[in-house]
Amino acid sequence: MNTTLKDISKPKVSVILTSCNHGKYIQSAIDSVLNQSFTDFELIIWDDASSDHSWDLIEQYSDRRIKAFRNEVQKRGVWGINKAISDVAVGEYIAIFHSDDIWEIDKLAKQVAYLDENLDIGAVFTTVQAINERGMPLANSAHVYCSIFNQPNRSRHEWLRSFFLGGNALCHPSILIRKICYADCGLYRYGLGQLGDFDMWVRLCAKYEIHVMADPLIQFRVRDGELNTSGNRPEARIRSPYEHYRVLQLYKAIVGNGEVFKIFPDFISYDKGNDTDPEYVLARVCLESGDFYLREMLAIEILFDSLNDPLRSELIKRVYGFTSCDFISLTGQHDIFSREVTHQLQISVAERDAQMDNFITDLDIKIKDFVADRDMQINNLNNIIAERDAQITTLNYLIASLDAQIGKSIL
Repeated sequence: MNTTLKDISKPKVSVILTSCNHGKYIQSAIDSVLNQSFTDFELIIWDDASSDHSWDLIEQYSDRRIKAFRNEVQKRGVWGINKAISDVAVGEYIAIFHSDDIWEIDKLAKQVAYLDENLDIGAVFTTVQAINERGMPLANSAHVYCSIFNQPNRSRHEWLRSFFLGGNALCHPSILIRKICYADCGLYRYGLGQLGDFDMWVRLCAKYEIHVMADPLIQFRVRDGELNTSGNRPEARIRSPYEHYRVLQLYKAIVGNGEVFKIFPDFISYDKGNDTDPEYVLARVCLESGDFYLREMLAIEILFDSLNDPLRSELIKRVYGFTSCDFISLTGQHDIFSREVTHQLQISVAERDAQMDNFITDLDIKIKDFVADRDMQINNLNNIIAERDAQITTLNYLIASLDAQIGKSIL
C-alpha cells in the first residue's frame, strides 16, 4: 500500500473518499471537498488500485488536509473505508464520499451544525440532485435516483420497518456520522458488494436515531450503462438477493426486548406479555406483509429453528398454537425457491412448444397442399399454353398456305 501523509492537527471531521478508476471525475470530487465552507476536516483518499490515471491526479494535490492511500492490488468493497475508519480517521464525525459525486459547498457546514445541535442523532443524511455523466441534472425525472433519496424523516423504528418491508432509501455519500457509531455498531461487513451500506443502516438504526436533511447537498452521478455500484447489471441482479437476505437476518437480533412491536406496531395482536416470542412475531410479519420470497424464507428459517428448540417449540405451541404440522403446511404453501412456478412455466412452455409443433406441422401440410395445387395449376396452364401454341402454329400454317394460293391466283 502506497501512502502520502501530511501532518495535520486533529480535525472535527474525517472525510473518507473512495477512488477506483474515476479519473474522469475525481478532481471534481476532491475539489468539492477542499472548497467546503466548513474547513475543519481531514480528507482521507483511499484508491483501490486504479488502473487509470486516478492516482496520478490524486498525487498532484498538496493540500495539507489530504491523506492519500493506495492499494497495491484491488480489494473491492468496503476494505478501504473500514481501514480508514479504524486506522486513520481521527475526527469526531466521519463523512463517506465517492469519487464520481460532488458535494455542495455548504454540505459539511450544515451537517456538522445539525449534529452539534442534536446530540440524540447518530447520523445525518441529505437528499440529492441526480446528475448524468456530464454533470448535468438528469433529464429523465422518472429515474429512480431522482426520487428514491427524497425521504421523509422517521424514527429509527419507522426506518427499521421501512428497510424491512421496502429496502434502502438513504444515500451513502451524503452521510455525516458520529465516529462512535461505527465503534458501537461495527464497521461495514465484508463480502457485501451491493448492499454494504444498507446493511450498515439497519445496524445503525437498531441503536441510533438518524435525520435526513431536505436540502440536496450532494450531486449524485448516475453513470451511463448502469455502471453505478447499484446499477441494474446481470452480476448485481444475481448477487443482490443473497445480500438482501443477509440484511433481513439482522432483524432476528434486533426484535428482542419489546422492539418488535415498536418496529411493527400493527402486529400488536401477537403481544403475549412475558410469553411473547419476538422471533415468532417477526416470522408472522414476514408471512403477512405481502409476497416476497426472501422474507418468506426468513420466516421459515425462524420457525424451523424454533420448532427444534424444545423450550421455544413448547412456548409457541402453548401461546400461539403453532405446531410442526402447521410448519409443514407452510413449507408446502410458500414457494420460496419458485419450484412450482418453474414447474408450471415448464408445463406452459411444453404446451406452447407442442402447439407450435402442431401449428408448424399443419402449416407444413397446408404449404405442401398449396404447392401441389399451385404446381397442378401451373401444369394445366402450361398445357393450355401448349395447346394454344399448337393452334397458333396451325393457323400460321393455314395463313401461309392461303397466302401462297392467293399469290398463284394473281399470277
